[in-house]
Amino acid sequence: MTPPNSDLRSRIVQLVCAGGGGHIPSSFSVIDIIDLVYSRYITSADGLHYTFTLSKGHAACALYSVLHKYGYLTSEHLNSYLNYDSILGGHPDSTKVPGAEASAGSLGHGLPYTVGRALASKIASTNAIHFVLVGDGECHEGTIWESAIVANNLSLNNLIVLIDYNKSSDQICPHNSLLDQFESFGWKVFEADGHDTDAISTALALAVNDSCSKPRAILFNTIKGFGVPMLEGHGPWHYKIPNEAELTIIMKALGQ
Repeated sequence: MTPPNSDLRSRIVQLVCAGGGGHIPSSFSVIDIIDLVYSRYITSADGLHYTFTLSKGHAACALYSVLHKYGYLTSEHLNSYLNYDSILGGHPDSTKVPGAEASAGSLGHGLPYTVGRALASKIASTNAIHFVLVGDGECHEGTIWESAIVANNLSLNNLIVLIDYNKSSDQICPHNSLLDQFESFGWKVFEADGHDTDAISTALALAVNDSCSKPRAILFNTIKGFGVPMLEGHGPWHYKIPNEAELTIIMKALGQ
């Protein structure tokens, strides 16, 4: 069966192959979530202001593909990916990339940045909701939990953390329960299948419309490389460029 967002997944593969670098499985892990956030919220006209920050910056090709789909980037931008003078690097640079809310490099920085954005919106009485997507590997970083404490203490109910729980980091350092961890830090938590469009949409709506005073976290159960069996859960593909034969297999799985 062809996976959801096969066009976006194909674009990610094309970017990585043409640019000669990038993380295909990590981008496939989050692409369905990012696309839903943009289609239902970032580009909506419901009277609220929404922002999205990609904290796990190595999934940059997923963000670039979505930004292209919704008109922030041109095909010329995508075709320049990883070129010397391109605005599109291996991690997004918010000073260069239209639509990128924050630069991403070292992991663990996106949540504290977004806590600041959410606090600023509260102070300015701005009707805004701020999404930030973090990886489960990032959730081993101290900055994540220091920010979680601050967000709860400040009752930042305009902050929604989207957790990409693809369980890759569990191979080295398993999480006991990320849901319980966030809940113990005072957050309202939700859980959903990160590759099921209806489930993602429902979880996002629940988090956005919840009336409690707590910050919210959604744990999305995902699979690295989802949609292409050759890539799913295989560590060597974490950062690998497909050869011609492998590219044929990948594109066939994507219905291309």
